[in-house]
Amino acid sequence: MELIAIFLKSFLIDNIVLMSFLALCPFIGMSNDENTAVGMGGAVIFVTVIATAVTYPVFQFLKANNMVFLQTLAFILVIASLVQLLEFFLKKSIPALYNSMGIYFALITTNCAILGCTLNAISKGYNYPQAIVYSIGLSLGFMLALLLLAGIRKRIRTSPIPAFLKGTPVLFVVASLMSMAFMGFGGLVK
Repeated sequence: MELIAIFLKSFLIDNIVLMSFLALCPFIGMSNDENTAVGMGGAVIFVTVIATAVTYPVFQFLKANNMVFLQTLAFILVIASLVQLLEFFLKKSIPALYNSMGIYFALITTNCAILGCTLNAISKGYNYPQAIVYSIGLSLGFMLALLLLAGIRKRIRTSPIPAFLKGTPVLFVVASLMSMAFMGFGGLVK
């Protein structure tokens, strides 16, 4: 039951984009259509879960050897390595997805949501299974936010928007409204 609560909390209540406002660049940049959003979301899910699975034992090693000050550097190196592996895989096996991601693929390396997830799992005091569930929920929440914004953007294209709000400004207004809507999930899990 505890793992379900951690999942729901990380997926809906502590949504990394809508509640912590991390990873706004890929959130805005990769939500043009549903296919791109799914591709980016899948890549972030893969990297986040694997990064958490690898960085948790790395942190335990650093902690045991009084080298916690190297935590952020070690985590960034792990994340960058995973993104490189994923980039090689996508370039060879799914070139269309790789090309559609463009510069945003490289942003996964510096995606603060991934680093934030790995650091949050440690700071919240989760054990290994809890950290993995947390990372799955957080990354799925990122994908959910991407898909929701992609669907809303489809409607925005055909809606009469005032000239001063067209483009990115209206997307930030929509993101803030989505954030307020997700605050409603706060009473779901304690």
